[in-house]
Amino acid sequence: MLNLASEWISRGTGIPSGALWYARPATRWFEALPIGNGRLGGMVYGGTDRERIQLSESTAWSGEPSTADVSPTAQQYLAYIRELLFAGRHAEAQQLATEHLLGRPESFGTNLPLPEVQLDFLSETPVRDYRRTLDLDTGVASITYEQDGARNTRAVLASNPHGLIAVRLTADRPGSIGFSLAIQDGVIPGRIVATDTGVVLRGHAYENLHSNGQQGVALEIHTRLEAEGGSVRCVDDTLHLEGADAAVVYVAVGTSWAGDDPASRANALLSAALDAGYAAVRAAHIADHQGLMRRVSIDLGSAQGDAAALPTDERRARFASGEADDGLIALYFQFGRYLTVAGSRRNSPLPLALQGLWNDGLASSASWTNDFHLDMNTQQNYWAAEPTNLAECQEPLFRLIETTAAHGRTTATAIYGAPGWVAHTVTNAWGYTAPGSGIGWGLNVTGGAWIALQLWEHYQYGGDEVFLRERVYPVFREAAEFFLAYLVAEPEHGWLVAGPSESPENWYLAPDGSRCSISMGSTADRVFVEAVLRICAESAELLDVDVELRARIASARRLLPPFQIGRHGQLQEWLHDFEEADPSHRHTSHLSALFPERQVTPRDTPALARAAEVTIERRQQAPGWEQTEWVEANFTVYFARLLKGDQALAHLTNLITDASEANLMSYSAGGVAGAAQNIYSFDGNAGGTAGIAEMLLQSDGDQIELLPALPASWRDGYICGLRARGGFTVDLRWRDGRLDAARIHSSAAGSTRLRYGQEILEVTLDKGEAVAVGLS
Repeated sequence: MLNLASEWISRGTGIPSGALWYARPATRWFEALPIGNGRLGGMVYGGTDRERIQLSESTAWSGEPSTADVSPTAQQYLAYIRELLFAGRHAEAQQLATEHLLGRPESFGTNLPLPEVQLDFLSETPVRDYRRTLDLDTGVASITYEQDGARNTRAVLASNPHGLIAVRLTADRPGSIGFSLAIQDGVIPGRIVATDTGVVLRGHAYENLHSNGQQGVALEIHTRLEAEGGSVRCVDDTLHLEGADAAVVYVAVGTSWAGDDPASRANALLSAALDAGYAAVRAAHIADHQGLMRRVSIDLGSAQGDAAALPTDERRARFASGEADDGLIALYFQFGRYLTVAGSRRNSPLPLALQGLWNDGLASSASWTNDFHLDMNTQQNYWAAEPTNLAECQEPLFRLIETTAAHGRTTATAIYGAPGWVAHTVTNAWGYTAPGSGIGWGLNVTGGAWIALQLWEHYQYGGDEVFLRERVYPVFREAAEFFLAYLVAEPEHGWLVAGPSESPENWYLAPDGSRCSISMGSTADRVFVEAVLRICAESAELLDVDVELRARIASARRLLPPFQIGRHGQLQEWLHDFEEADPSHRHTSHLSALFPERQVTPRDTPALARAAEVTIERRQQAPGWEQTEWVEANFTVYFARLLKGDQALAHLTNLITDASEANLMSYSAGGVAGAAQNIYSFDGNAGGTAGIAEMLLQSDGDQIELLPALPASWRDGYICGLRARGGFTVDLRWRDGRLDAARIHSSAAGSTRLRYGQEILEVTLDKGEAVAVGLS
């Protein structure tokens, strides 16, 4: 029986976050180690002949704001396209939608990679005892080795408090530090100059695939060399240091994205760091980083055999060959949190893009760009933030949502003649909201609604009424106004449906055999329209406002179509039981009813939950299943919500072994969605972390479920610091596959039900109070 207990769970001992380490330098991007401060990122290679730090910066965008992205004939054809779809003339409707509804994003742009900062070392003699480490607890990448009788140490960090990257080089033999400092040429249009103190690149984020080659921010990369002893000389565009005892290289980047002068911005950051000194910069960085990372600790059981002592790439290879290593899974969990901390902070100017903060240049040179996808990827980037106690890391996403909502008013009026706001499949650094430029993916009318759910999640976890009133409700009220005007009655049943719209990136076979993507009343649209209307009404009730709007919403919700189970036993993706044109497709947006929404659950709607599982099974069994990183993360959280821990673990394992690289960064596989090769994508890392959290703890507004999807192989372990909706923090410990103890702390006075299996315990806590529970 679940009951109150006298024992308080220990928060565990030892290193709470872990480390990645390697016995040799990186030779390719997917072996390098990521650092970041929420705006400026670096991939650290750790070479002994040349150190390469490949830079990325979140506002280094090509393109520019535009108000000419909407088709001028959209409204003229909207009603007729709907008529055609209701009449079953799908191919004709598809053709007209292609001609008249798609967006025309001539200046959309993309985030671009920045050049490498390169340190070329003077000695060419062999090295020994090499070790390259990324400490997730401190956020410091370090390289150590012996060469020419000296022990060399290099530390690289990206400081959020100081807004720059710092590289510290030391050796235990005086006068042995020497290198040349340069910035890689040719990555972006620009000019490199060197002085006696540093190297500077002045350029622009120009490219001509996603813009016209003359649109983009101005930017500057400034380096500053501070040496202890030795001599410095400048030759052309390179700085040379010889005979120093130690040295620090600072790297700062400024752009014009927010109206700043790039040079002034970079110089100000360098000046503040130089005034503080390296020791203070490092100390401030570590304190800031640990303040976030140390909120959660996890232990899924000891690593089997000698796995924990192995370099991470070897450890992952053994895991991929079938050796058990629950410790590696715990490390992957914390690595996802680390990337969130490094990539997205309260003061970040933009949220995590498709590649997070780290741009390898592949996505930005592909057809899909390194932007903000609103039909899965950006959402998944932030799924782990609230449950793993990194709520403030969502702040830049909230600002982008608000920017997008403001711009989406114009799109709602221009295309649909409706009030409120709308956004579709993608957005950019300036809040683009028009449909995409291609049929089959561009007409996702609920993309904005989907990403806005993150605002509501933040309120659910934290309970901040000011946030609800000032930031959540304005966005959802206008989104609800849009859908109330946009929905139309389906003639056969009178259901209110959205459309013409697409179930993201998927196609169906119409009864006449034509291959189509747009329809009326896709299940994904139904999920997100219901979510927007429900959240708007609930928020209005909590705030005691807009009684008439609540009544309109209640009437509309009663007319939304019910979920449909198709002839294969699957949860239908479309209102009609169309056959999938591509049964192996990666997108399963209709299963958003299962996660992140709870419109389908195994306890409340068991038949629909089984239909959702059939959908997953059919996808996996289809020849050529598009098993991308974010799909494996999706299936992990889906099975966690279905309370099937072993199946969730199987997909989590696939994510680590088949869709993550040597440095544990997840990738979208070459050959899928137009990718010519494996391309880094942030979503898999964040989604994997979210999946582990969901396996161990689930919550809604009324209930917290402990260990809902614990795999059989996780026999003993603990996790401390997870967040639950309602303002609770939860610590858990289990032994022999069963709950041993839990600690629930409330940040706001309230009540909840604790559930473990079929056991339920009601608890009421004052603000700041904690209670321990266990089994008797």
